[in-house]
Amino acid sequence: MFSQSRRNLARWFTWSMGGILILFAHFIYYIETRHQLRSLDSALYDRTNALASTVELNTRQAQPKLEFENLLMLRNNSGFGNELKYVRWYNREGKLVQFVGETPTETIRLNSGFKSLTIYQNIQVRELTLAVIHNQILIGYLQVATSLEPLENTINTLRLFLSIGVPITLGIIGLTGWLLGGMAMQPIRQSYEAQSRFTADASHELRAPLAAILSNAQVGLLAPTCDEIPRQRLEKIVNLTKSMTVLIGHLLLLARHEGKLNPELLPTVNIVQILTDLATFYQDLALDQNFIFLTQLPQQSILIRAEPELLRQAIENLLNNAFKYTNSGGTISLKLIYESRWVMITVTDTGMGIPPKDLPHIFDRFYRVDQARTRKTGGFGLGLAIVKQIVEAHQGYVRATSIVGVGSTFTLELPRLDS
Repeated sequence: MFSQSRRNLARWFTWSMGGILILFAHFIYYIETRHQLRSLDSALYDRTNALASTVELNTRQAQPKLEFENLLMLRNNSGFGNELKYVRWYNREGKLVQFVGETPTETIRLNSGFKSLTIYQNIQVRELTLAVIHNQILIGYLQVATSLEPLENTINTLRLFLSIGVPITLGIIGLTGWLLGGMAMQPIRQSYEAQSRFTADASHELRAPLAAILSNAQVGLLAPTCDEIPRQRLEKIVNLTKSMTVLIGHLLLLARHEGKLNPELLPTVNIVQILTDLATFYQDLALDQNFIFLTQLPQQSILIRAEPELLRQAIENLLNNAFKYTNSGGTISLKLIYESRWVMITVTDTGMGIPPKDLPHIFDRFYRVDQARTRKTGGFGLGLAIVKQIVEAHQGYVRATSIVGVGSTFTLELPRLDS
């Protein structure tokens, strides 16, 4: 139980912190990518604007044609080096006049601004088209492109760092969650163990005086000269002592078998044989008490890993409840349905049923649906709690359905032994 809780705490901690980490990594990746792209765009704009100023200077010299002889020099000394792929000059009509670098392969529609595109040999470039205006007159368009390879290298490095760093960090978070879960569960474990020890010790200590009281009262009842009034008192002592003994036995069972049992240490049992033996006993009991007892059990053996006495007690508790709360002449059935991985044991009765408001609580310890009826039948509200604890200790599940005035059905699901 505590190991499962510790695993759940570690899992939830890892999922929550891991989700935050992954979102943060995506945010860092997005911010860094945008930052690198803005830095590249800023540098590209500065170089292009410097080149546009040169064109404007040539225009001031009133030359009949735009001189563009310094393009190659500017390209080589622009600070981009080989990363600058081309520089193109278009007139105001958008016709290519002069260029350095890659030759345009098709007619290009000029749109001012930045653009990422792929040129020959799948080379990614960042292109800036800048409208050159002199004295509020458009004189042409300057188009400059630089390689995106440095940006891609930086982004790839960041991506590699995140792809390695995030899983490692998740592993560290998981380990931290496991350690913190153990630290958080330690006080609870100590408190639970102390409570279990107290329950077990108290049950053991109470059994001895109860046994002494019971034996002395029974000896007193055997005395031939016992008067009627003392005899009634002795019978009351015997009944109360037996009732307390049953209660202590239930408490001791709950204390001993808290948590899940290790399937590897459980013996292999034939659940059909256990149910057949129980059916024989309760068939005779049904005849004596005027009940109809039906069984539906397979002929072949169905193997499970279980503690046979504990499992027998869980099924007996359900059958005893069915006999208690079903009126004479009613029907009680015991069925076994099996699948590839699970076996399902159902106990159905035509008794008084359980109200919907009580149904979610019937497996709680000391919960009683009807106080008056419970006193009459002598129950403590522990029978179904014991059933649930035994079934869950065997890695199984228990559920109940009921309709008031129609009856109830209890189903035990247990893992089937892998063949």
